[in-house]
Order: sequence, then structure tokens, then C-alpha cells
Amino acid sequence: MGEHAAMDRQAVRDDYARARQTFHALVDTASPGGLDRPSDGTRWTNRQLLWHMLFGYIIARVLLVVARAFSRLPRCLSRGFARLLDSGTKPFDLVNYLGPCGAARVVSPQRMAAMFDRVTGALERRLAGETDADLARGMHYPVRWDPFFKDFMTLADIYRYPTEHFDFHHRQLTLHEPG
Repeated sequence: MGEHAAMDRQAVRDDYARARQTFHALVDTASPGGLDRPSDGTRWTNRQLLWHMLFGYIIARVLLVVARAFSRLPRCLSRGFARLLDSGTKPFDLVNYLGPCGAARVVSPQRMAAMFDRVTGALERRLAGETDADLARGMHYPVRWDPFFKDFMTLADIYRYPTEHFDFHHRQLTLHEPG
């Protein structure tokens, strides 16, 4: 895979399974009051943050499509596209905030858990069909949009991204009262 180390596909599948199990446990044990409690370090409630954690996996599917397309073009095009997106960080931040606010009103935590299963299953199936050459493909990303975006990300990086995002936000949940 050239400059990138080979991807441990089993580790990615294990991480998805761990995240699925964790997500289900969070949903299954959360009280209505816990879901509506503010999270730690975000403006979201725990319910909204759970949606955002799920959305990291949903968006990974889109990122894979975009990266696959841009990887066939000269790198300067994805670099320019990433810069253009970075220039729109303020509107992105607003949409990124408001999306979970709205989605959490219409999608129940139980439905989120079912969606989590479907989206991680779809990512696992797609990963199984990727070649090492596919996983080495990539593009430049808007690094101001997400702290886990790197300037250049391969498909292998994108498969790992949603769990990194999930683990970070998991630490911000305040579903259970202290003590």
C-alpha cells in the first residue's frame, strides 16, 4: 500500500462490534432523564449526542464514495475541494449542530440502535470487498471540519474514522447520574 501500512481489517470489524455493543448498552440502560441531560463539553443533550455518534458511521459511507471518486483525479483537485470546504466551516458547524437537534426529535434511541447495526454491517460488507489498492486510495479533507480528519485520508483511514469519532464522543455522555 505504498506509504501507508496495511490495514488490519479484523481490528476494524472488532472495533465496529465493540461500538455496536456499547451503543446498544447505552440505549438499553438510558433513562428518559438521562437522555435529556446535557452532555459534557457539547451543546447537545445525550440523546442528540447519541445521534451524532451514529451519524459518524453514516457519513463514513458517504466519505468512502467521495474519496473513491476523488482518488481517480489529480490530487490537486481534492486539495482545492478540501480548501473550499474549509472556507465554509462556519455554515458546516451550524448544520453539524442542528442536524442532531432535529434528528433526535424524530428518531428514537431504539431506532438509532437498529440503524447503528445496519450501517456498521454495511461498512463491514464493503470493507470485505476492498482490495489493498482500494484501501490505499484517498483524498484531501477539510481539516477544520473535524478533529479526526487528516489533510490526506485513505479509504483505510475512513473505515477507522467513525469509531475514533464514536470513542471521543462516548466520553462526553452523561447518561447516568454520578454516584
